[in-house]
Amino acid sequence: MNRALSIRSRKKDDHAKEASKHTFSISTLRGMHQAELSKKLFKLIKTENHCIEAYETAGRERLSIASQLSDWGEATNDDAVSDISDKIGVILSEIGEQEDLFAQNLEDYRSILKQIRNIEASVQPSRDQKVKISDEIQKLKYKEPSSPKLVTLEQELVRAEAQNLVAEAQLTNITRQKVKEAYDLHFAATIERAEKQIILAKYGRRLLNLLDDTPVVPGDVRHPFAQAGEARQVLADAEQDLQRWEPHLEPIHSNAGGLGTNLMPMDDRSTRATSEAPDPVADPVPTEKPAAEAQGTHLEQATA
Repeated sequence: MNRALSIRSRKKDDHAKEASKHTFSISTLRGMHQAELSKKLFKLIKTENHCIEAYETAGRERLSIASQLSDWGEATNDDAVSDISDKIGVILSEIGEQEDLFAQNLEDYRSILKQIRNIEASVQPSRDQKVKISDEIQKLKYKEPSSPKLVTLEQELVRAEAQNLVAEAQLTNITRQKVKEAYDLHFAATIERAEKQIILAKYGRRLLNLLDDTPVVPGDVRHPFAQAGEARQVLADAEQDLQRWEPHLEPIHSNAGGLGTNLMPMDDRSTRATSEAPDPVADPVPTEKPAAEAQGTHLEQATA
């Protein structure tokens, strides 16, 4: 953990970067070429990316606001306001860091949704092929009811239906598994962000109680600020609580352990069903684990 004495030790040019703007690009065209089956999820994943960028921007802006608060407090020439505003800035910086960690976890959740999208896209050709052959058969029956080509097409249709049957089963298997996996991660990250920010907010409120706001009359001199040590202890306690945080989550139950590498159940029934089927639609790419915790950086700097 890398930490400085206070938020004011940060370089003056360490400010938030401008929020990224969503401009037209080649990637914008990708949705136009998506398989019909995967278009809706493609749009969701793209929108989720904008949401993640917003959380990243919010985190950077929170760091900038924390720095500005500290600078303002120092300029008041009030020892108490200066010290407390600086310590609050440390708390706000940590809250901003939680936004960034949350965004990283959301990116992991988003990558799981991409696995479903990829399977959807790979299933579309088998659907299209089945419809195409069926249409050809209907046209031929209308034009040449006795054509010998009908037998060949009907055999092709049987094979296409068998292939599509397997592809559809693979799709529903992976969809259910990955929806649970993705939103398990999403909600766990949401809970983590909320609980850690609650911890930080509580200690931020504790800092406020160290600031004496008793009114004074003109000519009176306020007592020197004597709570600097207590303020530092508040940050130390906040850091300790943040490090001791552990998730207490209701488990998400799954029966997907019997799913084979071909995205079908590992039993005799599935073996028979896939004996004449093509290779699996696609093996899902394992998603990376959620981003490693990077919390308390500013608190440790402030209490070092």
